[in-house]
Amino acid sequence: MATLLYRLGRFSFRHRAFTLVLWLGLLASIGFGAATLSGPTDDAVSIPGTESWRAMDVLGEKFGAGSNSASARVVITVPGDGTLTDPERRAAVTATVAALRTAPQVGAVSDPFQTGNIAPDGRTAYASVTYPVPETEVRAASREALFAAGEAARRAGLGVEYSGEVTATAEASNAAEGIGILVAAVVLLITFGSILAAGLPLLTAILGVTVGLLGISVATGFLDLASNTAALATMLGLAVGIDYALFIVSRYRHELAAGRDGDEAAGRAVGTAGSAVVFAGLTVIIALAALTVIGIPFLAAMGIAAAGTVAVAVVISLTLLPALLGLAGRRILPRAARRGAAARRVRTPFGERWARGVLRFRVPALILSLLAVGVVALPVADLELALPDEGTAAPDSTQRKAYDQLANGFGAGVNGPLVILVETTAGRAGAAAEQARSLVSGLDDVVVVTPVRPNAAGDAAMFTVVPRSGPTSAQTRDLVHDIRARQAGFTAANDGATFSVTGRTAIDIDIAQKINGALLPYLGIVLGLAFVLLLLVFRSVLVPIKAALGFLVSVAASFGALVFIFQQGHLADLLGIESTGPIVSFTPIFLVGILFGLAMDYEVFLVTRTREEFRGDAGPDEAIVSGMRHSARVVTAAALIMMSVFAGFVLSDDVIIKSLGFALAFGVAVDALLVRMTVGPAVLSLLGRSAWWLPRWLDRLVPSVDVDGARLAATPDVLTSASIQAHTPSHPAPSPPRG
Repeated sequence: MATLLYRLGRFSFRHRAFTLVLWLGLLASIGFGAATLSGPTDDAVSIPGTESWRAMDVLGEKFGAGSNSASARVVITVPGDGTLTDPERRAAVTATVAALRTAPQVGAVSDPFQTGNIAPDGRTAYASVTYPVPETEVRAASREALFAAGEAARRAGLGVEYSGEVTATAEASNAAEGIGILVAAVVLLITFGSILAAGLPLLTAILGVTVGLLGISVATGFLDLASNTAALATMLGLAVGIDYALFIVSRYRHELAAGRDGDEAAGRAVGTAGSAVVFAGLTVIIALAALTVIGIPFLAAMGIAAAGTVAVAVVISLTLLPALLGLAGRRILPRAARRGAAARRVRTPFGERWARGVLRFRVPALILSLLAVGVVALPVADLELALPDEGTAAPDSTQRKAYDQLANGFGAGVNGPLVILVETTAGRAGAAAEQARSLVSGLDDVVVVTPVRPNAAGDAAMFTVVPRSGPTSAQTRDLVHDIRARQAGFTAANDGATFSVTGRTAIDIDIAQKINGALLPYLGIVLGLAFVLLLLVFRSVLVPIKAALGFLVSVAASFGALVFIFQQGHLADLLGIESTGPIVSFTPIFLVGILFGLAMDYEVFLVTRTREEFRGDAGPDEAIVSGMRHSARVVTAAALIMMSVFAGFVLSDDVIIKSLGFALAFGVAVDALLVRMTVGPAVLSLLGRSAWWLPRWLDRLVPSVDVDGARLAATPDVLTSASIQAHTPSHPAPSPPRG
């Protein structure tokens, strides 16, 4: 692999104009596609094959209102004394209902005075608005008309708030990406000491994210993608794009300092650091693509979109970056190095001092690190998962106000009603549904059961159950399971009639349950992948095991911090978190996939150099110290960049992006700075030479991928003596590195 990438790096460097034009042409083509083929995003969370989703489809067939119908609620309250039944206030509510019925695209509106949707105290009521189209097809004018309909009630002094998917608006742009990029620029400038060297990783990362986002925009014309897919791809694309370019630019400058010509330095940088980038990127891509095997379509789509953005970042680092290095020339080096001034080493590099300290106190360092992670991970025992609802929205949003007003007036369960669908032979649905209604009415945590509504054919009927507890509560989840536990007995007693539990709340519960069930198998896939890939890279059995166990440590710490802040509410005000509650169901599985790929980044970059030194003349401990000497500075910079990019997304208003950004920033800090640079060296030192043991039979089976560039080191003919002499500084240059 190193030889192939070496040739690719030299080609891109030598034919930089061609490479640059090729990428600009690709960018223009994808931009044109995005402008002409893009479609709307779809935040409807579906999970085909579950009881609740199948029943929702049946509702659409039998009653004409299914899972794709958009809806909204208009919540009207009396802010002071009095009730809504007062003549003037009742007239205002009636006028609001009339305005809603004439609004564009509205299919039906329920009058609270006719349906009884008025709180017992008479001070809160709501009108349900349904649209015969999916939420993505509700036009902006229709949303504006929905909000305008409440003016009649407001003029009468009533409070009007709105909830439902139709009321959601696009999240306002914030400074998340800008702050992350600004911090990354500062870290790069400190690392390289050159504005040009610091700017190239930023430029290539931004270009990669742009290509990725345009590609996602094109994909929305053919696939259903959630609106936060773009934010996830931006977060990940910026982080890995900067990091991958950072590693290659750092190696390129090292090769130039060794006296190599520009094209030779670019070839060797791409052949060595680029090989590590390929494997690091491949781990992220496969981990995200593996989300397709768990059977949840929206997670699979988000995973593929993010994986595509990472793939673009890898390709740009291997092709466009060498071309830009060719345009930059030797200006990529600090000014003193370009003048040929001798570099003065003031003190031992930080990486070497850190490594020697860890190895000197390897047992205490290992024990204290694991104890610290164990303490941070303790809150994981209280982890609760659920899909977000309007109860977790910002307190000042109309959706949250509507949610709270409904909960105060009717009880928390009105925000998460359950729908019971009864199916039987024609003409018998009404009687069977009454039996089901009687059965459900006597259960704990049931407040209200609405009258039965049969369809025209009489082969299906439905009614609504209002729980006592909120939609994300454990009590409501237990109620759904309790109702379903009586399905078999009902069918036996009613000549084969069946009933199903559905509705948005039941669907969310089923999704959370399926994600929970998929988490451990997915973690097993990821760990198995880690072992196989690292076995190929390091040709060792124990190093991959050490890396996989270290990844579990990082995940546990990240989960613990996530629960401590976002669920339990500690330090929430400090991070600007306005509401806390259960962790979003699919956050852990995304966190596992992304953090795994990033953890393998640092494992590959740090341990590759250690293995490279060990294959030479260095002993086990000296190889660790040498590897840290060469890699710790750039890995620390990469980790700080990752952390800053991810942490910037904590400013997002989207609870999913906010929590994922924090968890990834914290996870990267633990993994890079504690697990890989402290626990990893301590474990390698304790293992000694046995760390690199590989059974002979397995050695014959495992192909050699040459990630550390050993074959390049063995072919000095690619390096011309003329080029070395042309760029050799007046002081003695260091020997060319092995790989």
